[in-house]
Amino acid sequence: MANKLVVEVSDATFKSDIEQHQGLAMVDLWAEWCGPCRMVAPIVEALATEYEGKLKVAKLDVDANPETAQRFNVRSIPTMLFFRDGKIVDSVVGALPKAALAQRIDRHVGAAA
Repeated sequence: MANKLVVEVSDATFKSDIEQHQGLAMVDLWAEWCGPCRMVAPIVEALATEYEGKLKVAKLDVDANPETAQRFNVRSIPTMLFFRDGKIVDSVVGALPKAALAQRIDRHVGAAA
């Protein structure tokens, strides 16, 4: 991962990194073998830069971290989970274009204001 604003989370760190985070967080659940996940990766990195200070962006490899994926009932990837103050508030399944993801983020960033 080239973007330092995107953090890798795991089953072990999910609670401290995401569920104890105050504010808005977006977690990209992905896997190395997933083509659509690779298509979304640069979009996720760009959004992390654009929303710096307003949104925490994390990635979770579902193959290496099956507990978290199971806990949130993730059936297909890529899946984006949105959390506000540690509580899940939204999810998006599939490779969405950047504008659609930004619109989703804006809705949650706006809700905090």
